Amino acid sequence: MNLFRQLWSTAALSTTLLAALFVAQLAGCTAPPGRPRKGSETLAPDQIMDFATLYSENCAGCHGPDGRGGAAIALGDPIYLAIADDLAIRNVTTKGVAGTSMPAFAQSAGGMLAAKQIDVIISEIRSRWSKPGILAGINPPSYAAKSHGNPTQGAAVFKTYCESCHGPGGRGGPKGSAITKDAFLELVSDQGLRTVVITGRPELGAPDWRGNVPGKPMSELEITDVVAWLASQRPQIAPPSSSASKSAQH
Repeated sequence: MNLFRQLWSTAALSTTLLAALFVAQLAGCTAPPGRPRKGSETLAPDQIMDFATLYSENCAGCHGPDGRGGAAIALGDPIYLAIADDLAIRNVTTKGVAGTSMPAFAQSAGGMLAAKQIDVIISEIRSRWSKPGILAGINPPSYAAKSHGNPTQGAAVFKTYCESCHGPGGRGGPKGSAITKDAFLELVSDQGLRTVVITGRPELGAPDWRGNVPGKPMSELEITDVVAWLASQRPQIAPPSSSASKSAQH
C-alpha cells in the first residue's frame, strides 16, 4: 500500500512539473525568437535623457561628481549659478570655448549631444544646485565684462587682492598656485578668468570677489582690469618670419 502511494505521489509530481513547463512554453510564445521584450531596447546615445547619466558621461570628468569641481569650476557652486544665466551656460556647453579644454557638446557644433539633452543638463544643474536669493541685496559683478580692462591698473589690483595667496607676479605663494604660468593661461579664456575671479574656487578654498580683502569686495572695474592684466601675461606667439613663410610656400 505504501509503495502504491509513493508511486502515485511521484506520478502526480511529474504531471505537475510537466504542466508547469507547458505553461511556461506557452507564455514564451508571446515573444517570438529575436523580438526584444518591452523595456529591453538600448537607447541611442542622443535619446538618453537621464540627468545622472548625461552629467557623469559628459561633465563630471572636468567639473567633478555632483558639480563639486575638478580641473574646471564647480558647476554646483550657487554663486556661479547666480551670476551665469541659462543662456550663458548654454552657449558654452553648445559651442565650447575655442583655444581651451572646453569642447563643443552640441551636435550642431560637432559634438554628441542633442539640443534637448543640453536642456536637461542645464535645467537640472540649476534646479538641483542653485540657491535662489543667495545674492539678494547684493549688487554682484556682471558675468561678462562691460568694458575693456587696463592691464597696468590690473597689476595694482592683483597686488592688492591676489598676491597674498598667489605670490608676487602670480608665480605661486603659500596659499595659492601659480596662475601666470603658460600652461594655465593657455588653457583658460578671458571669460574663464573673469568667472573664477568673481566666484572663486570654493572647493579649493579660494574666496569669491568679496573675500580677498576683508570688508573690501572687488569692484566691477577692478575685476575687469585684473583679468586684462592676467591675459597680458599669456605668451605671445610671434608671427612667422618672411623667410619662413617663403620656405613654407615652396
